[in-house]
Amino acid sequence: MAKDVLCEVSNCTFWGSGNKCAADTIYVVSHKGKQASDHEETDCRTFEPVK
Repeated sequence: MAKDVLCEVSNCTFWGSGNKCAADTIYVVSHKGKQASDHEETDCRTFEPVK
């Protein structure tokens, strides 16, 4: 399991100092079903915009 999850999306609720994700869990999905060929075929569903 990853020790640190990095994120550069500063308008996410879970964005933290040093570009670290502060979410308790991370949910990543593929646009192509259960497999992806590269990062462009995935999305982070954990993202929540800052209100």
